[in-house]
Amino acid sequence: MKRGLIDIEESLSLNCQLSLLELSKGGFYYVRKGESQENLEMMQLMDQHITDDPTAGVLTMQAMLEENGYRAGYERIRRLMRLADIFPIYPRKHLTVLGEKKYIHPYLLKNLKIDRPNHVWEIDITYVPMKNGFMYLTAIIDVYSRKIVSWGLSNSLDAESSLRVTRSAIEAHGKPKILNSDQGSQFTCLEYIKLLKKEGIQISMDGKGRALDNIYIERFWRSIKYRYIYLNPANDGLELYRGIDKWMNIYNKRKHQGTGQKPEIRYNCAA
Repeated sequence: MKRGLIDIEESLSLNCQLSLLELSKGGFYYVRKGESQENLEMMQLMDQHITDDPTAGVLTMQAMLEENGYRAGYERIRRLMRLADIFPIYPRKHLTVLGEKKYIHPYLLKNLKIDRPNHVWEIDITYVPMKNGFMYLTAIIDVYSRKIVSWGLSNSLDAESSLRVTRSAIEAHGKPKILNSDQGSQFTCLEYIKLLKKEGIQISMDGKGRALDNIYIERFWRSIKYRYIYLNPANDGLELYRGIDKWMNIYNKRKHQGTGQKPEIRYNCAA
């Protein structure tokens, strides 16, 4: 019989289970309050604005929102930008990332000639608005072919979604020589670094505040958002997943400018 947190035979009460797991009853029954409709609308506007103007910071966003009829303070806008994983691009010092500096790796793609599939992949995560709520989309692009080799949706910015997408890409297409990311907490964590080292993949990371180092996945975000997501706001996560899946299949069949590729590129999964 299932009761509370675990499968039991009428042996442990819920209070006992919570005590064993060191959880409070209030924490167990807590349901996270979603963002207000106004906050969701502001986040979507900021997501569209940062796609057009990658250097826009809090003050720029504040002015843009006021022009669109939304008045909000500095701290509120900064919180919503962080929630939507929106950060402006501008040159700044190479800083630590929440105590995970030991997991930061150098950028390996400068002046690198990328001449084959599975030579370099880029991974990133972006905010995706829906009619009521939002999710996060993680994707990996093969820089040589511009194909999306794996992607996934999640409702949080945790590292597990990035790990899941990375494992799926390796299983389907083999291992890249280099995998590049930004310095987000999803990528500067022990689990992610261990996975890549175990697979013998070289780890490359953008300079702090330099999203253009990951330019190909950034261009892809612009494509999918303007050509599909903004035009087709989903009602829920299932509808969003199905729509993105269909769009991805079409996108991966396209010929991409600048690649000089043949219509069909085959991946060596034994790499």
